[in-house]
Amino acid sequence: MRTDGTSFARALTLWLLSSAAASAACAPDVVDLRQGDLRAQFRVEIMDDDAERAQGLMFRENLPRFSGMLFVYDRPQSVSFWMKNTLIPLDLLFFDAAGALSRVHENAVPGDLTPIPGGDDVRFVLEINAGLADELGIAPGAELRHPTVDPAAALWPCED
Repeated sequence: MRTDGTSFARALTLWLLSSAAASAACAPDVVDLRQGDLRAQFRVEIMDDDAERAQGLMFRENLPRFSGMLFVYDRPQSVSFWMKNTLIPLDLLFFDAAGALSRVHENAVPGDLTPIPGGDDVRFVLEINAGLADELGIAPGAELRHPTVDPAAALWPCED
């Protein structure tokens, strides 16, 4: 995680993202993240059934900078990912049912078949471009806001 916090580019990025997040909260194709002063927003595709989750980002040649893929599971469970047929290096962010980030796997290697365990109580996984978690300072404890997070359990509900 970045600790300097003084980079002009990082400050500008965070400002732009927080401005965008404030104007488009809780859209089905948007994930908001917050942690301390960090506010980030990603345009996402939702993968919420077995076939979609199995396909994921395989065979894609690019992923726009603040885009991603949100994997949504019916219930908290143990999950593991791999990079088979994935051409883009990724950061994988694993969240519980309340939207709390429990684990970050940075810089997953394209094509690598090594399992990437997410933990036991994972309900959401966000895949973003490799390096963004570190660049933005996204770390365990960050909170996810999205319409698929149960508002009764959410740390950061859509009604916020």
